[in-house]
Amino acid sequence: MNPRLVELSALMISRGGSVDPRKHPNETFELLSIPAHDRGLPDVVAGESIGSTKQVVQSGDVLLSKIVPHIRRAWVVPPRTSHRQIASGEWIVFRNEQIFGPYFRQLLVSDAFNSQFMQTVAGVGGSLLRARPAHVAKIKVPLPPLNEQRRIAAILDKADELRAKRREALAHLDTLTHSIFHIMFGDPAVNPMGYERKPLVELCRATDDIRCGPFGTQLNKREFRSSGVPLWGIKNVNRHFDLPTLEFLDEATANRLTSYSILPGDIVMTRKGTVGNCAVYPDTFPRGIMHSDLLRLRLDKQRANSKFISDQLHSSRDVAHQVALISGGAIMAGINVSKLKAIEVVVPPLNCQGEYARRVAAVERLKEHHRAQLTELDTLFASLQHRAFKGEL
Repeated sequence: MNPRLVELSALMISRGGSVDPRKHPNETFELLSIPAHDRGLPDVVAGESIGSTKQVVQSGDVLLSKIVPHIRRAWVVPPRTSHRQIASGEWIVFRNEQIFGPYFRQLLVSDAFNSQFMQTVAGVGGSLLRARPAHVAKIKVPLPPLNEQRRIAAILDKADELRAKRREALAHLDTLTHSIFHIMFGDPAVNPMGYERKPLVELCRATDDIRCGPFGTQLNKREFRSSGVPLWGIKNVNRHFDLPTLEFLDEATANRLTSYSILPGDIVMTRKGTVGNCAVYPDTFPRGIMHSDLLRLRLDKQRANSKFISDQLHSSRDVAHQVALISGGAIMAGINVSKLKAIEVVVPPLNCQGEYARRVAAVERLKEHHRAQLTELDTLFASLQHRAFKGEL
């Protein structure tokens, strides 16, 4: 049975009161801001440290962010402590005896509601984009009886909890790789094992094995194709090539640019924007071509392991310091290729580097398993959410 639809205007608070904490400099407030939401807890702050007037809220209120890019955030105001609870003006506040907070929060972040909510957004762009409360008030939402809201919330919250645990497991695995490196080799900046340090160019067969992508005049957008030899950019490296490219070149163009090719096992580094991010080009990928904002490091496999060197380049504070020294630019930060060749890294015995790569590969397999499980949970959650707010759960 379809639940009754209620216009949000009946549930929104237009004048819930406000307070200027600066007039109460010695009072401690519980501040519910957008950043505090992302951290998971209200900020406990003295009035003298709060710079503007805030909304007065109370336990059980449901807050909905109206500002881009923080849309799709909703928060149930927690039980009150000894401090007054206040909230940023970037929240729309809902308060009504007909709503059960956890149910309403799930509703406000659902796909179905978000598609309607985004139609109320206006502004000149960027951080000035906001949802217009007067337009949000006209949206109708399903509001079953309180007992049914509690039942639905319990199901969705449990499914959400499973997703959160899977994401937490992935986050722990992300830190495990860094831990493996430090357990095996120590901090490269200190080099406690006394390993030899070498400039990157000495780990290659030829000096041209380290080079940047083609200059703009060598590759025109008119040469891009929808299929063929893949062309890779910064966003692909930042996602470790998990993000597919949508840009390709025909064979003739790729052959003309063969000196800018990327082959399996090459280290690819960003030299503009997110300077210094690294990824190893996967073994299963075909030959590719790099954009101008990338660098390629083709190591001699008899001298160094690509995964070991890539992770050192990406996470070593010693390397980060060296990159910072060479990444100045008149327009935007960028890496000078000749100076990159001189960056020094620690070089343990090749068998130790290989052992590190094998351990990391095992972690990556675990991460892949968790990602697959998370995808399944996300699909299940979306289905439950869709059915719940149509009265079919």
